[in-house]
Amino acid sequence: LIKQEEKRQQETLMLIPSENIASRAVEEAVASIFGNKYAEGYPFKRYYQGQQYVDQLETLVIERTKKLFRVPHANVQPYSGSPANLAVLLALAKPGDSIMGLSLDSGGHLTHGSKASYTGKLFHSVQYGVNKQGLIDYDDVFKLAKKVKPKVIIAGITAYPRVLDWKKFAQIADEVEAYLMADIAHLAGLVIAGAYPSPAPFTHVVTTTTHKTLRGPRGALIMVTERGLKKDPDLQEKIDKSVFPGLQGGPHENTIAGIGIALKEVSQNSFRVYAKQIVKNARALASQLNSYGFDLVSGGTDSHLILINLQNKNLLGNTVAEACEEAGMVLNRNAIPNDPNPPYYPSGIRLGTPGVTSRGMKEKEMKHIAQCINDVVVTLQDIKKKTKMTMLDERKRENRIKIIKQAKTLRKVRQRVLQLCTKFPIKKYY
Repeated sequence: LIKQEEKRQQETLMLIPSENIASRAVEEAVASIFGNKYAEGYPFKRYYQGQQYVDQLETLVIERTKKLFRVPHANVQPYSGSPANLAVLLALAKPGDSIMGLSLDSGGHLTHGSKASYTGKLFHSVQYGVNKQGLIDYDDVFKLAKKVKPKVIIAGITAYPRVLDWKKFAQIADEVEAYLMADIAHLAGLVIAGAYPSPAPFTHVVTTTTHKTLRGPRGALIMVTERGLKKDPDLQEKIDKSVFPGLQGGPHENTIAGIGIALKEVSQNSFRVYAKQIVKNARALASQLNSYGFDLVSGGTDSHLILINLQNKNLLGNTVAEACEEAGMVLNRNAIPNDPNPPYYPSGIRLGTPGVTSRGMKEKEMKHIAQCINDVVVTLQDIKKKTKMTMLDERKRENRIKIIKQAKTLRKVRQRVLQLCTKFPIKKYY
């Protein structure tokens, strides 16, 4: 299965914006002997013996995190982004307290207070959204915050393509005396490289995963900022206790080792060049898709991701995502703001450029990818029109399979994609 997955990744385009390609060094660290060691507790305050090298490792990774993100405190133990976010909320608020976060269909994350998540079940969650242009209206956020008086405001994205105004969020949080938490899971690599503004000078707490634009293993970080310690001198202790023993047991020191390798890699100038190319590629891809008549939410992108509203193409996100995969391009269906369709059958698709940029692709290749996506969509439109299939019909998987089987163009597109993948192999990055 590992060999088959390796072949799949080599022969397809990784266009899901939350995926990336870790280096061989990161993979080796995750597969290292550190995975054998149980290390409940924190450096030099463990509950087991045999910690001399684990303590050195974790201390090194903490120091690298603090230096790169310019923060006074970091916890490198969270298993992933979702438990990291929950740990922060439980440290800053009590169950039943009010929190505010960007709604899921506006580009936020489940753990920003969605009712489907425990962050929306444990807390009184009020969600802010976007305007008709697909942008956050900070005046509206301020009005909502004054009404709700939240204990925590979450500023973060998973499908919002524009730059967040950290300063405005900070002004809103200060006005209502709320903690401001930034979730930069998608943005961390861009932030370190200077390709996206850092939230650290404006927020109290910052969380991030380590496997997206940071190009590390699947883990997470929680950071306390200078503003956070000024607001609450005990904040770092509250965060640490919320992670362990509050939510987790022994940390995954092999993953922490992989994070340490990734942080070393992102400190190099070559990574800064890479991260800025991610944004250049996303903008080039967005521009070309726009020229083909795709309706881009917010009109474009300032980051690594693009969100497309397919309503003008009369197609569900499911159909386009499944057909693109058949053609060798792996992206995901996604809800759009004020989506008339349910979350499982959304009207949009989401795609991004971290993975293809890791393979060395640039603006020229983005134009080629956009053409391939357009060819897939045009074929699907033609077949759907001929078969007189409705949106409700399209929700049935067997009907989508029928459309895709009739789309002979997909095989031709897949050959073009395969040629592109062969020209830019993943091993080149290793």
